[in-house]
Parts: sequence; structure tokens; C-alpha cells
Amino acid sequence: MKTITAFMLGLFTLASGASLAAAPRLHTIRTVTIDAPASKVWDAVKNFDGLNTWHPAVAKDEIVAGANNKPGAVRLLTLKDGGTIKEKLLAFDSKGRSFHYSILEGVLPVSDYSSTLVVKSKGKGRSTVSWSGSFKRKNTGAHPADNENDKTALDTVNGVYQSGLDNLKKMLEAK
Repeated sequence: MKTITAFMLGLFTLASGASLAAAPRLHTIRTVTIDAPASKVWDAVKNFDGLNTWHPAVAKDEIVAGANNKPGAVRLLTLKDGGTIKEKLLAFDSKGRSFHYSILEGVLPVSDYSSTLVVKSKGKGRSTVSWSGSFKRKNTGAHPADNENDKTALDTVNGVYQSGLDNLKKMLEAK
């Protein structure tokens, strides 16, 4: 009986490991150079409740728990297509011009998502904004559908980052 129990426990452990391996952790980063001082760029992006002011896909951004720009704050994003995303601020560094947050729930095809946005000076009148993320696809099963696979998750997040950064650049360089 001990042998059967040990064998079954081993199979269960193996099966659990295999299902965890089915959805690898994915990483991405998008960066844009903007012809504007880092202080001006940071002013445009720093408010956790202000993504709607520069990201073209976001219609509304509201703090639903905690205080804006304070770790623990939770924001609810309403997208222009009606979808929603709830995110939690994990860290905010005004001096370092960065913040880190996670998705609690939402329409994106990702799970276990965390992201960091950083603004850095690149000399007089220039800066870079880097938006990076680490996540798994939402369907962590061994055989996700084509619209639920790693490529879809990466393409979606890259699209979100790139469209936001492109619009931010356009807005700030037009002024």
C-alpha cells in the first residue's frame, strides 16, 4: 500500500509540474525616446489614476481603493470598447520616476501579471520611457487555443505598451 501511495504521489507531483511548465513566464519591454525633458514626461505619466489621459485605449481611470500614487491603491480602467481591468499599485518612486503594479483581474489574455513604467533623462530635453511586463497567458493549460497561447498574450501586451508609448510621444512632442 505504501508503494502505491508513493507512486500516486509521484505521479501527482509530476503532473502538477508538467501543468505549471505548460505556461511559462513571459517577459517584454517596450521603450520610446521622447524629445521632452524627463520631468515633463514624468508629469504626464506619474498619476496612477491618469492612464486615460495618455493611453488611447483607456476611456476612464478611477481609484477604487486606497489613495492615488500610494502603494496599495487599486484602479479600475474602463477601456473604450467597454472592457475593464483592475490593477494594484505595488510601488511608487517619484524621485526615481517609476512605478510598479499588477493586474488583479481584467479582459487581457494574461495572468500573474506585473509591470513597471520608468522615465529616464537622456540629456537636455530628451528622455526615454520604458514599460516592461512579466506574466503568464491567462489559459495556463497545456494546450491553449490559438487565441489563448503565449504569442497572443505577448502580442496583446506589446500592443498595449506600444500604442500607449507612441501616443505619449505624439502628445508630448506636439506641445
